[in-house]
Amino acid sequence: MRELWHKLTGHPARLSFYERFELLISHMLVLLISVIILVALYRLADDVFFRLVQGALNPLDHKEFQLIFGEIMTVLIAMEFRHSILRSIAGRGSLVSVKTVVLIAILALVRKFIILDVTETGAAAMAAMAFVTLALGLVYWMMRERDDRLCPPAQNPTAPAGETAQSANPSSAS
Repeated sequence: MRELWHKLTGHPARLSFYERFELLISHMLVLLISVIILVALYRLADDVFFRLVQGALNPLDHKEFQLIFGEIMTVLIAMEFRHSILRSIAGRGSLVSVKTVVLIAILALVRKFIILDVTETGAAAMAAMAFVTLALGLVYWMMRERDDRLCPPAQNPTAPAGETAQSANPSSAS
């Protein structure tokens, strides 16, 4: 049975029952999030296509911009979450790392800023969101600096795709 598990999943047969359960749930989450991404992408494409055919798509119109880019950010947030679960399935981290949760929270706040109607939102609410965004950005930067010190980005599996030791720290380039 353990050999069959290894052949089917590519994971070692020495996983405990709970670890296998977690792996199964992770695969199910990836599947569900993939469906959500496909539905969100379909709705985005449908909205853009419908507005193009109707002649109503004007990217300079603030409401259109908010709608389209809000939907784009929704797809990106779901893709980042899916990617973090895939990374854990591949055995390169815990189920969802704190760094990924912070990044997703920043993306969600950026999406909120994009779709925010400044005429209906009070200054205190915007200042609070700006403060939270700044705090999350600082936390993310500190975690990335810690990870870069512990493991250079070329060897760091949690480093963003395409980031090398030189691109992560441009001051080190001579």
